[in-house]
Amino acid sequence: MATMVSSAGALLAMLSENHTTLKLHALSNLNAFAQFFWPEISTSIPLIESLYEDEEFPQRELAALVVSKVFYFLGELNDALAYALGAGSHFDVTEDSDYVRTLLDKAIDEYANLRKKAAESNEEAARIDPRLEAIVERMLEKCILDGKYQQAMGIAIECRRLDKLEEAVMRSDNAPGSLSYCINISHSYVNRREYRREFGPDHSYPVHGSPPGTANNFVRPEMRAKGDPGQSGLRSSLLMPVSQISASAFFMISGYGEGGRCRGCAMVEVLRLLVRVYEKLPSPDYLSICQCLMFLEEPEGVASILEKLLRSGKKDDALLAFQIGFDLVENEHQAFLLNVRDRLPKPKSPPAELPPSRDSEATETGNATASEDVQMADGPHASHGNFAEMEPAEARYAERLTKLKGILSGETSIQLTLQFLYSHNRSDLLILKNIKQSVEMRNSVCHSATIYANAIMHAGTTVDTFLRENLDWLSRATNWAKFSATAGLGVIHKGHLQQGRSLMAPYLPQGGSGSGGSPYSEGGALYALGLIHANHGEGIKQFLRDSLRSTNVEVIQHGACLGLGLAALGTADEEIFEDIKNVLYTDSAVAGEAAGISMGLLMVGTASEKASEMLAYAHETQHEKIIRGLALGIALTVYGREEEADTLIEQMTRDQDPILRYGGMYALALAYRGTSNNKAIRQLLHFAVSDVSDDVRRTAVLALGFVLYSEPEQTPRIVSLLSESYNPHVRYGAALAVGISCAGTGLSEAISLLEPLTSDVVDFVRQGALIAMAMVMIQTTEAMDSRVGAFRRQLEKIIHDKHEDTMSKMGAILASGILDAGGRNVTIRLLSKSKHDKVTAVVGLAVFSQFWYWYPLIYFISLSFSPTAFIGLNYDLKVPKFEFLSNAKPSLFEYPKPTSAPTTTSAVKLPTAVLSTSAKAKARAKKEAEQKDKSAGAEPSASASGPVKGKESSTEKSGDAMKVDNPPPSEKKVEQEPNFETLTNPARVVPAQEKFIKFLEGSRYMPVKLAPSGFVLLRDLRPEEPEVLSLTDGPASAGGSTGPAQQGSAAGNAMAVEEEPQPPQPFEYTS
Repeated sequence: MATMVSSAGALLAMLSENHTTLKLHALSNLNAFAQFFWPEISTSIPLIESLYEDEEFPQRELAALVVSKVFYFLGELNDALAYALGAGSHFDVTEDSDYVRTLLDKAIDEYANLRKKAAESNEEAARIDPRLEAIVERMLEKCILDGKYQQAMGIAIECRRLDKLEEAVMRSDNAPGSLSYCINISHSYVNRREYRREFGPDHSYPVHGSPPGTANNFVRPEMRAKGDPGQSGLRSSLLMPVSQISASAFFMISGYGEGGRCRGCAMVEVLRLLVRVYEKLPSPDYLSICQCLMFLEEPEGVASILEKLLRSGKKDDALLAFQIGFDLVENEHQAFLLNVRDRLPKPKSPPAELPPSRDSEATETGNATASEDVQMADGPHASHGNFAEMEPAEARYAERLTKLKGILSGETSIQLTLQFLYSHNRSDLLILKNIKQSVEMRNSVCHSATIYANAIMHAGTTVDTFLRENLDWLSRATNWAKFSATAGLGVIHKGHLQQGRSLMAPYLPQGGSGSGGSPYSEGGALYALGLIHANHGEGIKQFLRDSLRSTNVEVIQHGACLGLGLAALGTADEEIFEDIKNVLYTDSAVAGEAAGISMGLLMVGTASEKASEMLAYAHETQHEKIIRGLALGIALTVYGREEEADTLIEQMTRDQDPILRYGGMYALALAYRGTSNNKAIRQLLHFAVSDVSDDVRRTAVLALGFVLYSEPEQTPRIVSLLSESYNPHVRYGAALAVGISCAGTGLSEAISLLEPLTSDVVDFVRQGALIAMAMVMIQTTEAMDSRVGAFRRQLEKIIHDKHEDTMSKMGAILASGILDAGGRNVTIRLLSKSKHDKVTAVVGLAVFSQFWYWYPLIYFISLSFSPTAFIGLNYDLKVPKFEFLSNAKPSLFEYPKPTSAPTTTSAVKLPTAVLSTSAKAKARAKKEAEQKDKSAGAEPSASASGPVKGKESSTEKSGDAMKVDNPPPSEKKVEQEPNFETLTNPARVVPAQEKFIKFLEGSRYMPVKLAPSGFVLLRDLRPEEPEVLSLTDGPASAGGSTGPAQQGSAAGNAMAVEEEPQPPQPFEYTS
């Protein structure tokens, strides 16, 4: 019979006995019942401590364990850990209890802090308690033995034990998978700017699109909600999901304490270790190695790997090199890519006839005709040269090098994207037609909004059918509306690098001061050239500079500055900066605003000292437009600089001028973009509720979207209260913050937050909510979320409502364009697949949000568009036809249904009048049917239905038309929708569809990299068979830019045009 123990008094009394056996018995039982009787045991802690301190007591470690448990239940975790260390082997790390888990968490946290301090102070780790180190090592060994390799890797990283990290990777049952896990989380949390500081000036490279960084005193929002004071991720390896463990681990390893400075820079060692381990594998994963080296800013390492692959005799190695190039290009780190390209060695035996060099081509730039852009010699359209005189190996290398350089320059991917958007364009022109008919001509705001919507809807497709068919309507645009209309062509032809200048030639300045053209059209054309060549302006920069120098007209200067900033994005070109600065110093409000923005675009992410010059001029000038342009420009210069920008941010946010404080909000947003930095969030929230200027408060809330876009699911929760603010400017900012952060995600929480704002009482809040909703819902189908269909109907209703406010109507028109952007084949994506922030996209959205003050900046949203496409390429970088599966119902991700043209007759059903003739006709029909039924049989019954039907149809004019179109129920058989869909390369693959993509076994082509979207190189398993190519028809030049799905769109429905029958042959009517 079990004995019930109700008190620990007797056991505690035994501790005072002289006999050691009794003390051991008492300690053993107190240890077992500590969780029940710890209040009683706590009164005897000094007695138990004395047993632990007695060197001669045989079980002093057991005494330490009992004291540790009591202190744990008392909440004294530091004392509990100290005595747990003294318990030695009695503290069992394998025990599954709250006590062990909590102290392990505390031990790992303590050990990690000590290791970090030792690294920061460059001291040896000799002062770390060896007992603490032993516990951590036992925990690591337990994780490895239990197969919890990811937890072991996380603890090793946090504790800066790279030896244990390597051991965990190598002992795992899937070393490549473990390495991929490490590399993926490192991409999310490495701060390359800090590494450059550690490497010194000799290793500094231009900052261009650094990955999301880290924050000091990081506390995850989920943990805050649970009341956790901010425990680090790895110490809770048994309490937290793995994803949270690794994230917190990388925050800790980066060494961010007060001030957020990375002193030890241990993450560099982590990445270098991963590269070494990758190289030890039988088949090194060069894709991941190159991503690592990109984050480490080591272009020479990437160039070395690419050269090795290009010189290999295997075609598969060349395909892998091309794949690496496309993956690096997706990150939009243009300075790094050009650095890699320039480090690739030339063929050893160049041919006699070489392609023109970049230097020689640069000298010919001024002589280029107006019909041709100057192209980079290393692009895909450069001459391949004569390789016949080379050795076979060198000729092969030279051919591959030409292709790879075209990829690294970005021109190959731009050209393929252009062809895809052109061939797969599914824009619905009837939507634009209905908008045009619903908008009053005298309403210039909505007229311009329709032009913006058309440009966004056809971004990158080269399809300008709507403009061509409505030239009279378009001609009513005057002054700045004409500027915007012309600039819109740049969005439509975005990426058309070869024909961009010839397309805009009719509108460009023709030279001389009195060219005779409209300055608004000329300025818009220069802006359009910048949009076409955004971030790839090598061939157009000189022309834009010449245009800027040769004019004193502020409207043309305005367009030239914006175009030049876009074309030279992030290049930090001193000569271009001086040209733009000269325009700024003319103190023209119109030109000065564009100059300020352009200076920021040019110096994006450089943290240049020129920001102080810009700030000084902002204090001198009296023009608000110039101050606002400079404020945004200064913010762009500190893009991604994080703590390094704190001094400038502090200076701007404390300025008396609300416009400069407004710029300070953008500086905070862009300096800490995608980091979820707590300090930045706190500052923005502070200004959102305390600043006296509505503009500053609105921008502070909006800026949260940029800080949080790496964790979009957190944004609706953080701004939910602000979305209910009494201040409409704060509500507007909350809407756009959600739109920016959750763009392209279709996040349900974001839609739920925005829904009530679309019906707000204030017109501009409704405008912001409608635009934000479109940004969130882009590429989300009605089958995925039924609210998408309701939102489209709401937009239509707002646009057609004659009593709706102009601001709301403008928001609805722009939202219609964003929903169907890029021919319904693009989405808004601020992060690449490797979690690298896309600097062009982030900068584009930042400038787009300025449309509050200046509508032409709406076009900057096109910089954030990414194609939702799978484009498979062969060795020749052509697009072969091959099929793969989408294991989901076709309706789940299909294009939206085409808009149906309204009918001319009313569709309202009226009560049918029953006439006497109808009754007689029915009676006759019934009688005839009964006579026919007597003979029975399939054919007679079938023939009987004919006269009845004919008789009924003959009585339609008499009023009885109700039963004419009623087929038998058996004919309405609905076919069941299949659970999969076969897609043909190239194919539209939306982000939500990527997880359903599967490649067919036995297919002729197999991807080099199992990627569900993007540019994927294909291995040809049957090269002897003839090859069928796709995307053979590219977009035409200026004369024929109508897409294949747009021909005959005057009939009303552009989407179904391809299925229409051919028109009848011409004939002559005679009576």
